[in-house]
Amino acid sequence: MIKNLNQSLELEIYFNYIKENLYKKFRLKFFVLSLALIIYIAIPGFHIPSLEYTRTRISGVMEERALENFLLFYPSQNWLNYDEIPDNIKRATLALEDDGFFYHKGIDWKSLQLASRINLRRGKIVRGGSTITMQTAKNIYFTTSRNYFRKAKEILTAMRMEKELPKQTILEHYLNIVELGDGIFGVQSASKKFFKKNLNELNKEQMARIVAILPSPLRHSPVDNSRFVIRRKNLALSKMSSIQLME
Repeated sequence: MIKNLNQSLELEIYFNYIKENLYKKFRLKFFVLSLALIIYIAIPGFHIPSLEYTRTRISGVMEERALENFLLFYPSQNWLNYDEIPDNIKRATLALEDDGFFYHKGIDWKSLQLASRINLRRGKIVRGGSTITMQTAKNIYFTTSRNYFRKAKEILTAMRMEKELPKQTILEHYLNIVELGDGIFGVQSASKKFFKKNLNELNKEQMARIVAILPSPLRHSPVDNSRFVIRRKNLALSKMSSIQLME
């Protein structure tokens, strides 16, 4: 009885010591680590390795669009394996969206810092600074909502994807699930919708047009001749020859 009482007192003294001397001293670090742990648990880590062998038929963004339309339809896609996707659409995508894709580890910290400064000046999130890996994580697991908590999960998920998956798998998923119009997901679906052809039948300019609308796919169309689409298309064409693909 006395022994148990002494053990209880020792435990109480020990926890009081931690509270008084460690927790108060490192309160901010405890908070940051706890928050990081919660975010880390929230990311879909167990599913990521399977992406190398499976196709993403229903993504988070697809579910979001279906809910917006009261589940009256589910967006469809036409999946192409990495080797079936023309190199020119890959180069055009990297030229406009992430020309360092094959060299970074999922995060472009300079772009994130620049985006953070712009967002702080504007007082709202207007720029994301996302790599293709981060966009793929967002498209598969999350939604288009903009907030810093989702961005944190997106970053952690992208880091996990880079550890678990080859670059080619990440790019394959991105090109097959990226939103390219109302109810249109993936470059093959966009090719059939806008040009009435399979993707491998398009010329270089048509492929560049598809990629040109990626920042605002619900506002622009690849067949538009707006200044926005023409400018982005020309930028892609001018940079494509310098983009090296990793086979």
